[in-house]
Amino acid sequence: MLSVVATRYGRALADVVVSANIDGTVVLQALRQVEEVIQGSTELRNALQSPAVSPAHKRNVMKRVLDPLGLPEKVSNFVNVVIDHRRTKDLPSIVDAFEQLLDERMGFVAADIRSAKELTSSQQAALETQLSRLSGKKARSKFSIDPALIGGVVARVGSTVYDGSVRGQLERLRTKLA
Repeated sequence: MLSVVATRYGRALADVVVSANIDGTVVLQALRQVEEVIQGSTELRNALQSPAVSPAHKRNVMKRVLDPLGLPEKVSNFVNVVIDHRRTKDLPSIVDAFEQLLDERMGFVAADIRSAKELTSSQQAALETQLSRLSGKKARSKFSIDPALIGGVVARVGSTVYDGSVRGQLERLRTKLA
C-alpha cells in the first residue's frame, strides 16, 4: 500500500509527464536509475536524508552525480523538488506510485504472479494474456517464485487474487471438511 505522500508526488509527476506529452517509460527508467544510484551509496543516502546538509548542497551533489547519466530535465527538476521538500527517503515509494499511476493512465494493470517453480516464457505469456482478458486491461506482470505454493500459480491484479495453487486448493478443501 502506497502512502498518501508517495501518491501525491507520483500523481504530480504523472500530470507533468502527460501534460508535456513526454514518454512516461523514459521518465520511469530515469527515476529507477536515480533510485539505484542513491541506494548504491550509503554516504549519498545519508547526506540526502540528513537535516544538517542544506537542500542547496544536496542539489549540487545530486547534479554532479546525475549529470553523467544524461537524465531528462523533468526528472532532474523532480529530484530537486523531492530534495527541497525533504522527501528523499520516500523516493522509492514515490517512483512506485508514479509507475502505478502511469500504468493506469496508459491502460495497463499491474499483476504480481507467484509460482511454485520457474515458468517458461510461453507459460508467462499465456498467463499475461489470460489476466489481460480477465481485467480488461493489458497486464504488466512481475513474476516471482514461492515454493510454499507447492504447485500452481497465484496472481494478484489490483485487489483481486486468483489462486490456482495446490496450497490454496488444500486450504479450501480443509475449510469444506471442517
